Amino acid sequence: MRRTDPEIVQSGDGDVRDAFLVALGERVRSLRARKGMTRRDLATASDVSERHLASLEGGVGNASVLILRQVAHALDTQIAELVGDETTASPEWLLIRDLLRNRSDDELRRGRLALAEAYGEAGSQSARSRRIALVGLRGAGKSTLGQRLADSLDAPFVELNREIERVSGCGLTEIHNLLGPNAYRRYERRALEETIQLYPDAVIATPGGIVSDASNFNLLLANCFTVWLKASPEEHMSRVIAQGDFRPMAASGSGVAASGRETPAAALGEAMDDLKRILAGRTAFYSKADIAFDTSGKSLDESAAALLAMVTAATLKAQ
Repeated sequence: MRRTDPEIVQSGDGDVRDAFLVALGERVRSLRARKGMTRRDLATASDVSERHLASLEGGVGNASVLILRQVAHALDTQIAELVGDETTASPEWLLIRDLLRNRSDDELRRGRLALAEAYGEAGSQSARSRRIALVGLRGAGKSTLGQRLADSLDAPFVELNREIERVSGCGLTEIHNLLGPNAYRRYERRALEETIQLYPDAVIATPGGIVSDASNFNLLLANCFTVWLKASPEEHMSRVIAQGDFRPMAASGSGVAASGRETPAAALGEAMDDLKRILAGRTAFYSKADIAFDTSGKSLDESAAALLAMVTAATLKAQ
């Protein structure tokens, strides 16, 4: 049997690469960005060298199945998603996938909402509009604006990170370092479920990475009126520096939290690159929020007043 030549692509510098490997590398890079992981983080979690991961993401690394399994496990996904087909479990999956193929993003959103309602996953519009959830990266103002919004609406303010620490019995750093990302997502799920049950009216500040877990993000979208607080990468960075908190960037110690071997300028540059990659990987998911509010260039008082007006108008319309 004659073997056909694989599909190839040509990069700008003239290199010829296999299209499948290029797509595989792009999916790995996209999943890593969505999880908020640097390449160094992924190398540590998967026990695969940064050099090997760089080749894989660049579309020039013909990784073994074992390597792909390690990378998929570190990204909390299946190998099938890495290689481009996450809907291989049953004939029904294949039939549903065919119905969804070539649909617009708006059509897919309507389908998702219909499925959530059909399976009893969605709250009523009136219930959703009374529970406001703020999503976005750190530095967008979820905590400060969330407290202001809650005070104006005379509603409780809930920081989901604090609820995660409560249900887990330990701090966020301990969860990540000792128990791992899968345990963190379980605690995040439990904290979100309890918050929804306990607070019919609330303003909730969510962790920036809640969009990384489809199940948790679906639960949030189905039961809360969601607001994406946006800011430019530069404003995210300046606010985070002012807080002395670099969690949006490299949790593994790259960036400004590095061991001191890097110059401040180099460390800040790497941290900014990390932030931009994370934001790029999550933007499509943050945009699923009911409304978006850009805090760039606004003072706290200006943002608080404008956010209150936008939320009040939008939730009244949604009821």
